[in-house]
Amino acid sequence: MTARPALFRCIVVPLDFSDQSQQALEYAVGLAQASKAEIVALHVVEPVFFAGSGEAFGGGYDTRMVYDELERAAREELAVVSAALAKRRIAVRTLLRTGVAHEVIVAAARRLKADLIVMSTHGRTGLSHLVMGSVAERVVRGAACPVLTMHGAARAARARTATSRRASDAGRRGRRATGGRAQ
Repeated sequence: MTARPALFRCIVVPLDFSDQSQQALEYAVGLAQASKAEIVALHVVEPVFFAGSGEAFGGGYDTRMVYDELERAAREELAVVSAALAKRRIAVRTLLRTGVAHEVIVAAARRLKADLIVMSTHGRTGLSHLVMGSVAERVVRGAACPVLTMHGAARAARARTATSRRASDAGRRGRRATGGRAQ
């Protein structure tokens, strides 16, 4: 029996450390285990723009401090992710980059010759989508490899909970109307 070639060798997982991106990471872990792939956990610190600078925020305000703090926090989060995956015997590499998220994700996947990008989408619609755009959509359009998007599983879970609650409330109302007897 001949061994099948691995389906994936390198899976890039962009993380913003939200619940949704953690769920995308878990899905990628399953794929990585099945094909013995390496996961590249990537976090992008995006440019921060201020309405004013220097004196507008008080003497000696340093915008570099904001970046330094964002990078420090991201390094800590990536270290936690790396340690957790290493414990599960998943090959993992972490990358911390600064730039426009979709551009950095696409460029990193190309440079790494990634076989797949697994990422979450926050499912913004309407005005927030128009103003903020969709990182996932731009990655799908620009990536040279397939992109698997995980649509806000947290939102779906909340919807299931709300549906269950409504069904439960309806059941209680029905029992009250019939004096507690089943019909």
